[in-house]
Amino acid sequence: MMMTAIGLMSGTSLDGVDVAVIETDGKQVKAFGPSGYRPYTEKERSLLRQALAEAVNLPQRDARPGILREAERAVTIAHAEAVATFTAQNRISREDVDIVGFHGQTVLHRPAQKMTVQIGDAVALAKTIHIPVMHDFRAADVAAGGQGAPFVPVYHRALAQSLEREGPMVVVNIGGVSNITYIDGADTLIACDTGPGNALLDDYMFRTMSRPFDCEGRVAAQGAADEAWIARALEHPFFALAPPKSLDRNDFASLALREMPPADGAATLTAFTAAAIARVVPLLPKVPRSWIVAGGGVRNLTMLRMLRERLAPASVEAADALGWSADAIEAQAFGFLAARGLKGLPLSYPATTGVPIPMTGGVIARP
Repeated sequence: MMMTAIGLMSGTSLDGVDVAVIETDGKQVKAFGPSGYRPYTEKERSLLRQALAEAVNLPQRDARPGILREAERAVTIAHAEAVATFTAQNRISREDVDIVGFHGQTVLHRPAQKMTVQIGDAVALAKTIHIPVMHDFRAADVAAGGQGAPFVPVYHRALAQSLEREGPMVVVNIGGVSNITYIDGADTLIACDTGPGNALLDDYMFRTMSRPFDCEGRVAAQGAADEAWIARALEHPFFALAPPKSLDRNDFASLALREMPPADGAATLTAFTAAAIARVVPLLPKVPRSWIVAGGGVRNLTMLRMLRERLAPASVEAADALGWSADAIEAQAFGFLAARGLKGLPLSYPATTGVPIPMTGGVIARP
């Protein structure tokens, strides 16, 4: 049975809420609906940055001391506004939507301690938008000993199957953290985080140039990457680990660049992201023939050029070029995952998150 699902995603880049509609039975994608975006205000972003800093000391995953309670309320309101605006603009009535997939905002991800915390009050959201909300997608996986990330691979596989092209192929999502899904036919699905995505670069741009990100990679294009620094950074033990493996947004925050012009710093961090993605190739069963790039990083033309250089002779193309939506892909994925969760289908697997057995997940909040 096909369902209409709305997916909501607020990623580690802290830029805003992505919204997307998808028609799916939880196995195949029948159609993409419209997508939308509700940016966070500067005040909301500042609140979320404080919440990330405070979440480090959380005693248990449901605790919301101090600023975290305020941040959770702001996240919930932003998502409710995103849904209200989106459904009004696209003339979607709430009776036509079967389920909303609500990821929430990750403030802490420590699978080794069986802790993953996404803030956002799903019960309040469901009551406000008057549609059932599926949330807390990662908790069951982490509780069972999985990494709790990445969670989009099952959606990537559904998309890839519709392409009918020769494998193996990799979908790489460059958000705050970068992650890959390796697909080879219907059976082989391997996934892992590869290292930093935009987070280090965005933080650097904010710190050195008071810009939220490097638009189209223009600053990095003017600089020269410090290859010696990148080689040293790639000695971090994470890069040698076989998949599955996952990261927290701030796991590489302690890597300090030497004093250099901002353009060189931007070039170095952009190249580091590309090199970290390429570093996963020897850990995969076969060398991929094609790479499809999604997420915010796809807008960074310097990042794409560096990826092409490091992954040659494999092809590297933007998701948009295939008719996919690079911006909406994660929001669509959480709509897809909500539909799978409703049907009790697995959301994660041993080769995607390291969980012992395929795991379903998600909790439903009803209006």
